[in-house]
This record gives sequence, structure tokens and C-alpha cells, in this order.
Amino acid sequence: CRVWHVRNSRLIRNGLITNVQRPSPDSTPSRGPATWTLTDGNAGNVRQAQALAAVLGEPFRAWTLAPRTPWRWVAPRALPGVANAFGPTFKNAMRAPPSLAIGCGRQSALATRLLRTRGARAVQILDPRIDTRHWDLVIAPEHDDLRGENVITMIGSLHPVDDLWLAAGRHAFPDLGALPGPRTALLVGGASAHARFDDATYDAMLRAVERLAREEGGSVLATTSRRTPSHVAAALRDRLRGVPGLVWTGGADGPNPYAGLLAWADRIVCTADSVNMLSEACATWAPVFVAGHERVEGRPRRFVESLLHTGRVRSFGDDAGRFAITPLRETARVAGEVRQRLAS
Repeated sequence: CRVWHVRNSRLIRNGLITNVQRPSPDSTPSRGPATWTLTDGNAGNVRQAQALAAVLGEPFRAWTLAPRTPWRWVAPRALPGVANAFGPTFKNAMRAPPSLAIGCGRQSALATRLLRTRGARAVQILDPRIDTRHWDLVIAPEHDDLRGENVITMIGSLHPVDDLWLAAGRHAFPDLGALPGPRTALLVGGASAHARFDDATYDAMLRAVERLAREEGGSVLATTSRRTPSHVAAALRDRLRGVPGLVWTGGADGPNPYAGLLAWADRIVCTADSVNMLSEACATWAPVFVAGHERVEGRPRRFVESLLHTGRVRSFGDDAGRFAITPLRETARVAGEVRQRLAS
């Protein structure tokens, strides 16, 4: 496993991590920060756990865990010898557990469950898929339909996007503010188990965004995700050639401008596949238009439909004008409820 010591939670809110240390497996455990975050390293899970820890306001120690077999196959269920599931570094560290353990994702749910048996208060983000009694609190999206006395529900996902984070994004990427308006941020995801995107889906969206930018004389700030097919990323770059703005598809294009895209956007067009990406877009002051939602199923479809019903997003079509919005920001509310419940 890898261990990160995060000294200043405000750096996480601005998308920065510093002061990384790697203790040896045989080092003497110390109490250290009173809060630990635990994830499998998946970017969406890391972002949620660290966003909650940052808003709670204490320095925290961030763990990236890779459980061994057979525990990996059945997590978060506990098999004999479960203390060895995450290797010697974590087993040694559990001798001095934190006051609060925050996990996100099924693999980390085994770790937070273990830490609770050693005296930590355990908060698990996302449905652990077993009885929630093994944790002090479970935080789950409303579209997961998980309910219980120790369950806190939220709309979408947790993230760091608020006015301070957006201001930091504008400060970090000032050149985006000089691009002609209206500035359309285009967030392109990819097909998944719940999203049946095909080339026609992407092509229709790219054509519409290009037409909009050329008709308005504005600019496009486009980014792709890890799930975006390479040929779609190439088509995106080709389609927007000659349109003011930028296209970011990976590290070869320079620093990730994601925070700047959200901060400077006059409107946001976002594919419907990612709950995290849509949640962050909806936390801004820009109107959000969702593309491809008719090809999304299951829980993500229920989330998109709830956003359409409340009017926070609109379907991306012929009308992409401004409309009145209120930013959707659940992280601060959820953190407040976590504080209240753990104090009682």
C-alpha cells in the first residue's frame, strides 16, 4: 500500500497534494493525524473521501489500499485473518488507529470496518452492499435507494467544488478568462456498464457544440476522461480546430485545466455517464446541459432524471441559453450532519 501524509487540508480543496511521506512497514506506529482517508486509488473515490475530510477541517492521513486475496474477493465481508488483508504497513498502523476513518468504495469499506473494531469512528461513503451496522455512518447517493438509521443520503457525490475552489481555479488558469465568451466547458466521459454511448452519440454532441461556438463567436474549453475512447478524443480535437479555446486529453497537453474550465465556464455541457462529473458541474454557477442521458440506465439514469426534474440541468439540444440556477453543493451539508451525528 501507499501512504500519503497530508499536512494542510486546504491544499486538497485547491486540487494540490504536498508533503508525501512513505513510512517503512516496520516503522513504529504513531497516532499522527486524527483522521484517515482510505480508498482503492480510484480518482472518484479519492476525491469524495478527501473532500469530506477537508471540509471537516482537520489534517488527515490518506491511504491508498490494495487488499490481498482472498479478502479482495469478498470485501467488505471479513474472513479469518482479516487483519492481514492490507499488508504489514497497514496492520502495523492499526495499532494506533485514528479517531475518525473515512472510506470510499467497497475495498476501503473493509478497512474502515476493521478500524472501527479498534476504536475509530468509521464513516463509509457509497453503499458497502452489506448491513450498515458495521459502520458508524454510511453516506450514500439518493439514487442508490439505501436507507437506515445510520445512513446519510446525498444528491450526487461529494467533491471540493465551492466558491473558494472556483476562485482558486480562476487564479490558476487566468488565460482562460481572456477567451471570447460565451465560454462553453465541454466535459466528455465514456461508455460504462450503465452508459451505452456509440459514435453517433459523441458525433451529435460535438457537432452541436461546434455549431454553437461558431454561431455565438464564443470559445470551447473541452476535456476528456479516462473512459473517453481515443478516436473520440481525436475527433474532438479535429472538430474544434479553428474554434477558440482549448482541448485537454491528457498530460501531454500540459497541466490539467479542469478547475479552470469549471471556474470560467458560462455554460457547461457534460455527458451523462459520470455522477461525479455531473455533480461537480452542478456545483458551479453555470447552467449545465446533459448530453446522452437517453442512453444511460440504472442508478446514474435516476440521478440524471432527478437533476432534470429539479431544473438544475437541461437536456442538451437546440436551446442552450442561460437559465436561473442554484449551485448544488452537498459536501458542506453532509459534513455538518456527520459532525452532529458523531458528537451525539
